[in-house]
Amino acid sequence: MTGPLIVLAAGGTGGHVFPAEALAGVLAARGFQLALFTDRRGGAFGNAVAGLDAYRLHAAAFAGGVLRRSLALVELGRGFLEARRLVGRLAPAAVVGFGGYPSIAPMIAAIRAGVPTLIHEQNAVLGRANRLLAGRATRIATCFSAVRGLAGVAGSRAVLTGNPVRPAILALRDRPLVPPAAHASFRVLVTGGSQGAAIFSRVVPAALARLDAAQRARLALVQQCRAEDIDSVRAAYRQSGVAAELSSFFADLPDRLSAAHLVIGRAGASTVAEITVAGRAAILVPYPAAADDHQSANAAALANEGAAWVMAQDDFTPAALAARLAALMNDPAEIVVRAGRAGALGRPRATEHLADLVGMLAAEPPVAAHKHTSMGLAA
Repeated sequence: MTGPLIVLAAGGTGGHVFPAEALAGVLAARGFQLALFTDRRGGAFGNAVAGLDAYRLHAAAFAGGVLRRSLALVELGRGFLEARRLVGRLAPAAVVGFGGYPSIAPMIAAIRAGVPTLIHEQNAVLGRANRLLAGRATRIATCFSAVRGLAGVAGSRAVLTGNPVRPAILALRDRPLVPPAAHASFRVLVTGGSQGAAIFSRVVPAALARLDAAQRARLALVQQCRAEDIDSVRAAYRQSGVAAELSSFFADLPDRLSAAHLVIGRAGASTVAEITVAGRAAILVPYPAAADDHQSANAAALANEGAAWVMAQDDFTPAALAARLAALMNDPAEIVVRAGRAGALGRPRATEHLADLVGMLAAEPPVAAHKHTSMGLAA
């Protein structure tokens, strides 16, 4: 490939890596050269896209006590020096950051070198790393029409692109929801993210046991559980007579999502993007310990459009969930309505729009290098 070089800055967590990997695939197909700046956790991503060179930089999270934060600052400084040398040597046409602490040093190095920059914010709340960078980034791509923490900072630099999803999820766009027929199977998918969610293992079986016998007989449940919970959850469903398929990981999750009438899950950025692109109704239970409570903001964005039901974790009790499920099984029309509204919020061309934006940045002339030290790292 002989096109301009684009640097992607992303850490090893799925919420940041998935959209970066999706963008890399489209940019590579368009002839761009690619490089990845990541931390030690992001190495596998560097092997996932052909032609992408991965560079591991020092990075650390600002968490814990004074000593750990001080050590993290030292690691960030080392990462900045590494990123500055690489930016100078590679001379990228643009640098794209996907949030998370591993993106900070590469983005600051690019900004200070005058390289056009783009940050991609996956959530409805501006993340901590992106808050630091938003004031200086050339463009800010968002996945929600309103992002808390962005008002007054971005102005016209913010562009709504959406969050890239996997091709298998995009294919669900052509598989609209088939409404559950009276007295026929009612298919429910319970997913708590890559590691499952312990609360779903406790609450969902207890809730389904409260349904009457006819409703329990109709249920066809697929539930992602933590490995240590599977035996106890399976025993609970066996006792209540609920047909359930359990696993700690479903390789065919897009097919499970396609078949589901209702999803019960967290409200991470990837989950929200996938259920809206697929057009499926969901009961969202935001993870209360998420940074800046961003999952509550993500869920609220759907609930405000009538596209999902939201239950705070404290309110997610067996009795409350059983009441909700019983009502939906008796009158599933609302599931169809919510699924349609969710689909209307989906952005199936998010990856292409993000790639278009990167292409526009790469075509812009370099800006004057920043000489200030307001970001805390001297030149």
